[in-house]
Amino acid sequence: MHERGKRAAAGEGSAAAAQAAGVAIITGAAQGIGRSTLHRFVRAGAQVLACDMKAEVLDEARASSGCPERVSTLAQDITAASAPADAVAAALEAFGRVDWLVNNAGIGNAKAADETGDAEWDRFLDVNLRSAFRYARAVLPHLQAGRGVIVHVASIFGILGNPRSAAYAASKAALIGLTRQMAADYGPRGIRINAVAPGVVPTQLSEERLRNDAYYRKLVAEPTPFHRLGKPEDIANAAWFLCSDEAGFINGHTLVVDGGWSVTNYVPR
Repeated sequence: MHERGKRAAAGEGSAAAAQAAGVAIITGAAQGIGRSTLHRFVRAGAQVLACDMKAEVLDEARASSGCPERVSTLAQDITAASAPADAVAAALEAFGRVDWLVNNAGIGNAKAADETGDAEWDRFLDVNLRSAFRYARAVLPHLQAGRGVIVHVASIFGILGNPRSAAYAASKAALIGLTRQMAADYGPRGIRINAVAPGVVPTQLSEERLRNDAYYRKLVAEPTPFHRLGKPEDIANAAWFLCSDEAGFINGHTLVVDGGWSVTNYVPR
């Protein structure tokens, strides 16, 4: 190889190594999309603080990551007052820095507006929106210009109306709005803020409903113009891409990962 080519290849290798050496905080990392995201980041060489309420399941996610020595776990309720500061402190103690935050934790199975009480409404906003805001606020002082990234996991139901999803859809729509506003505030500092909007992905939150609710399947699964539904790995790949250098000029964007459900008028024959 030409000497300049060798230097270029070495430089690319060094850049890749630097990218892979990053540290991520991932919430809701024990199961589903969160676990797949944990595994995807570890495969890319990252170190991860994995947060979730379920300590035993979190330990299983760590053990199955392929490199458990690069994973630290923190069992916590993300809505607790001290949770964001505790997560940042744990990441700094374990790895010495924070580069990326993936706000994945959330709840689903909402109801129509007239069936939603105040407590249920507040719970959706607390888990799906307020916690993401608070974790982002706690992480921001530690993110480096040109490297720091926050990814919020939103939903296609935060973009398009969907029956019987009032509190869930409202919380995810607000999360997408927060993504845009944070991009305007922190992009000038070299910090990127983006979101992923998954379509329906069979996880612990949706599998039972997909299996037992024919109307739900007809509404969200059958109109997908692709030969399969999404997988947790699809969302994990999107989250990693948005954190990677390959997405270095993507800011304030919501990346829809739904197999074409939201942009077509597909009706199966």
